[in-house]
Amino acid sequence: MSRLGKKPVAIPEKVTISVTNGVINVEGPLGKLSYEHRPEVSVTVNSDSNEVVVAAASDSRESKAFHGLTRALVSNMLEGVSKGYEKRLEIVGVGYLAAIAGDILQMRVGYANEIHKKIPADLTVTCPDQTHVLIKGIDKQRVGQFAAECRSARKPEPYKGKGVRYQGELIKLKPGKAASK
Repeated sequence: MSRLGKKPVAIPEKVTISVTNGVINVEGPLGKLSYEHRPEVSVTVNSDSNEVVVAAASDSRESKAFHGLTRALVSNMLEGVSKGYEKRLEIVGVGYLAAIAGDILQMRVGYANEIHKKIPADLTVTCPDQTHVLIKGIDKQRVGQFAAECRSARKPEPYKGKGVRYQGELIKLKPGKAASK
């Protein structure tokens, strides 16, 4: 059994959750999310203690694997519709910048052409300045996936550290060529 899976998930204020026919629906102040859970686990909503309890259906390997996963996904859904998620990206390099035109994120990161990324409809992407990108949304997976796609346009290189990185990410810089005497 999963230790984390046994722990009940507290339902935040102003959030409603329902489970019908294996589909978990969560609605909060920021939006709605739904997830169809696997038949190896059972999800119940305890309205008295205002908690969600995930239980494994059997002691099989699959059931144990999906136990903790389902609990984590439900917890992420509850946090997403109540608080939301955000990722911040920094663009480092001379002439490197980002801008938003409609629903397209334009990035100039050292290539001959600009890189255009279509912004998904359920995410909010802003550029506070030319070297920072802020990605917000209620689905943790979607926010992280779009941030990773933007970062993969030009990963930070190990010699000067130029590229797109997460804010606060440490890049271990390598020493360049040693000057010969």
